[in-house]
Amino acid sequence: MKIANNHQQEEYKTLLNQIRKERQGTSTSNFAKFLFTFVLAVFFAVICVIIIENTILLDRISFEQADDSGGFFKFSRNKKDFQIPFSPKKQNILLLGIDSNGDGSDLWEGTRSDTIMVVNIDPRTRTVKAISIPRDSKVFLPENKGVSKINSAHAIGGVNLVKKTLKETFGIKIDHYIIIHDEAVEHIVDALGGIPIYVEKPMKYHDWAGRLHIDLNKGNTVLNGKQAVGYLRYRKDGLGDIGRTQRQQWFIRSLFEKMKSLDTITKLPDVLNICKTYIKTDMSLYELSQYAGFVKGVDENKIEIATLPGAPNQKGYISYWILDPKKTQEVIDRMIYRDKVEADFSRFKAGIMYSPLKEKEAMIIQEQLKELGFEVNMLKITHLSHTRFVANKNEVTIDFYNWLQKKVPELNKVQFVYDPTENFSVGSDFTVVLAEG
Repeated sequence: MKIANNHQQEEYKTLLNQIRKERQGTSTSNFAKFLFTFVLAVFFAVICVIIIENTILLDRISFEQADDSGGFFKFSRNKKDFQIPFSPKKQNILLLGIDSNGDGSDLWEGTRSDTIMVVNIDPRTRTVKAISIPRDSKVFLPENKGVSKINSAHAIGGVNLVKKTLKETFGIKIDHYIIIHDEAVEHIVDALGGIPIYVEKPMKYHDWAGRLHIDLNKGNTVLNGKQAVGYLRYRKDGLGDIGRTQRQQWFIRSLFEKMKSLDTITKLPDVLNICKTYIKTDMSLYELSQYAGFVKGVDENKIEIATLPGAPNQKGYISYWILDPKKTQEVIDRMIYRDKVEADFSRFKAGIMYSPLKEKEAMIIQEQLKELGFEVNMLKITHLSHTRFVANKNEVTIDFYNWLQKKVPELNKVQFVYDPTENFSVGSDFTVVLAEG
């Protein structure tokens, strides 16, 4: 393998300093921009909430116990708390997407949180890291509520029990929360005139009792409200909640792009009215405006997402998600506490997974990576969903990825995902996944 020289190493360090400087500035201008960013901030929460549905944050976690069936894990931590907005301290924002109990029922009482996500923001570097918590994660609920899936915490004790569960089980202190009712998605998508997205496979499913009807064909399309809900809830593809979580992540990116378009501004009054009805938060208008300004300055290439590692486990008729303590520890340290791992990036092994229609692009990227000194392993796969850059090892940071984007322009605006499970690995430290969508 050809190794990058000292000049490349120094260039990489110089670029890191440049990246950090570029992250410092913010700007706000007229009222229209303020309104736009305000809605974008709330909507970023909405998006994240309904989209990335499968992971959670931990700190310095220590495994304490597991029942004989592979049971729940309990973690503990001893790190200092986060500060309130809008100091330079990192903050944890809890995002919940809740379901409906049927027509005529209360929008909030007794509802399960099918989406649980903690977003860690760093105002100093203007960066965002998000981890989703699988709704079926097996945990012990505080206040002697017993062992259950984590998504039942909101139904039993509201947002306070969710916050207590995160703190007592995972050591996560929540600074603020935003709760979004699932009806918000349908109404907001319709108000925006639909969301363009690539549907990676045919999705057909009908639940007459639950009044959920999904009928989507493979390919690029513009989803209306009902179709968007179906796309986000679909799980009959052998991947279950993991597949649904991945689709939520693609959807949030498309929604983020839609919210940034100029023609969205005229639709903001309708979106705001929907938000007032279907979104709950403990933040004031002033605090939301602060987050709006923050979101406006975030570069989408600086957003990192991850899914909490684990495995399914069947206990009778109940299916749980059993967290992997070691890999969960790694995810939390990286995503929430921003632990830095020193590594010689020149020794990274690269991988490329590509769909047949992306073979030419894969060969171009392969040559570019080889020129940079990386060993590159290739794998052609018929069915791949969505293009992404996957960090398989903790040493592969988003700073490294930003450097790589400068060298390989084809990676610009490709979503960054941290996945220590190595599901997308070709014996590689990082993998470029080139799909049709």
